Amino acid sequence: MKVVRFHAPGDVRIEDAPEPTRTGGDVLIRVHNCSTCGTDVKIFKFGHHHIRPPRVMGHEIAGEVVDGGDTGWQAGDRVQVIAAIPCGQCGECRRGRMTVCPNQESMGYHYDGGFAELMLVPAKVLAVDGLNRIPSGIGYAEASVAEPLACVLNGQELARVGEGDDVVVMGAGPIGCLHVRLARARGARRVFLVDLNAERLALSASRVEPDAAICGADTDVVDEVRKLTDGRGADVVITAAAAKAAQEQAFALCARQARISFFGGLPKDDPVIRVDSNLVHYQELTIVGANGSSPTHNKRALDLIASGAVPVADLITHRLPVTEALEAFDIVARGAAIKVTIEP
Repeated sequence: MKVVRFHAPGDVRIEDAPEPTRTGGDVLIRVHNCSTCGTDVKIFKFGHHHIRPPRVMGHEIAGEVVDGGDTGWQAGDRVQVIAAIPCGQCGECRRGRMTVCPNQESMGYHYDGGFAELMLVPAKVLAVDGLNRIPSGIGYAEASVAEPLACVLNGQELARVGEGDDVVVMGAGPIGCLHVRLARARGARRVFLVDLNAERLALSASRVEPDAAICGADTDVVDEVRKLTDGRGADVVITAAAAKAAQEQAFALCARQARISFFGGLPKDDPVIRVDSNLVHYQELTIVGANGSSPTHNKRALDLIASGAVPVADLITHRLPVTEALEAFDIVARGAAIKVTIEP
């Protein structure tokens, strides 16, 4: 079968590989869709400390069971696979904090991922109820987007996005688009989308239709948000971009008692930003991180997609075979698409 295998930073190859054989409590699936994200591009360029090459990449996975053994899963079952695998046993997991499990493993990092025709779902995934049945009425491509939507759901729960909020989403990539749609589903009054790339902003805004699309390359973002909110600022600011400038600017966009979500992580060699502590203190601002998702978030994300509360089909702008995965990474890196999915 064909796979997309990471060997070293800058060295990702489309290769032939033997089909995997199911053993123990694993489940063998045929991958129908494995969507791409900015993390795949970062792994391609820089690698990752959890990846011991060679490793098949891909973590936004949906497919069909080929062999479930005695796990209860049957051939033909349509399934979505979690990306982040908590241990389920540590103190954080027992407290319900699976997103910050210190023993977390991941598909495409510790285990071969979904950029392949066939893939083994490890027994550890089943142990934390991380293999999810795809609801009827949605396709495999849509189901593969449940994984990033699950991360977005975790972020918005931590930031308490809710009824009547004015929300600013900084970053018009696929994650930003999902944030716009989920904020609406959670009852936000208005959602504003911000990006420096005018073309990407226009593409994303044409799909998710924010209440305002603000291009930071030619507009004073702080001034524009203040105008749109009658001088108050936003109730929630989500930095869906891995940029120090976005995180620092977020504070100037806030209303009193606003919540800021640092959704996009910064480069590990330059992660420190400047914050006016008095602004946080006197305006009673809340800053929250957001790190991945839990198995429960994945189930709820699938339900949000299936119910139509968060449509995702129109966000999938490119469908490519596994043999064109490197082209897919290039499209993502250039910001020339919203969501690119690989169909092995």
